[in-house]
Amino acid sequence: MKIFIDTANLEEIKEAESWGILDGVTTNPTLLSREDGNFRDNLRKICEAVNGPVSGEVVALEADGMVKEARELAKIHDNMVIKIPMTTEGLKAIKKLTAEGIKTNTTLVFSPLQALMAAKAGTTFVSPFVGRMDDIQSPGMEMVEKIVKIFDNYDFDTEVLVASIRNPLHIIQAGMMGADICTIPHKVIKKLVSHPKTDEGIERFLADWKKVEK
Repeated sequence: MKIFIDTANLEEIKEAESWGILDGVTTNPTLLSREDGNFRDNLRKICEAVNGPVSGEVVALEADGMVKEARELAKIHDNMVIKIPMTTEGLKAIKKLTAEGIKTNTTLVFSPLQALMAAKAGTTFVSPFVGRMDDIQSPGMEMVEKIVKIFDNYDFDTEVLVASIRNPLHIIQAGMMGADICTIPHKVIKKLVSHPKTDEGIERFLADWKKVEK
């Protein structure tokens, strides 16, 4: 499984990159709005910090506007992937961008059928939002399981990028289902490293070693 970090904060990205586990980054307008400076410059710095895909999102709602924005974002760096919303206009934009060799990440996906339509249009990644589904008492991971199954049935090249992750359990379930990627907030990534038994074991070993040193 590939691990992306879902943030626009350069320090969080550099920290995760230093651990040797980071494969890419996803951002969105909300995340970018929280950071100081020009968003294009920030995206460029993120691309330079990570050897992998970096998603930046369009804000236009019409296909022509999406394509125009996407072309400009793609110029920022070779690592740029363009997030396109899952709408009929979005599908039109994905088709054009795919033909131009621009990678896309179809965002705000909330059903297997939406994922299927995006894959048919040629998107590089499809992002089902599991946490937001859980919020309305509809199991988000069941949606992911169905998407993975459909994509496997028909051998789509589109990768399943699990988004809106709220806890480590989402990641375990995604891995067991065979999802290609999880994009994870910084605070959740930190939880993946920790376990109370690890801390307990280190404390015990150090305490025993002090006896040896004497």
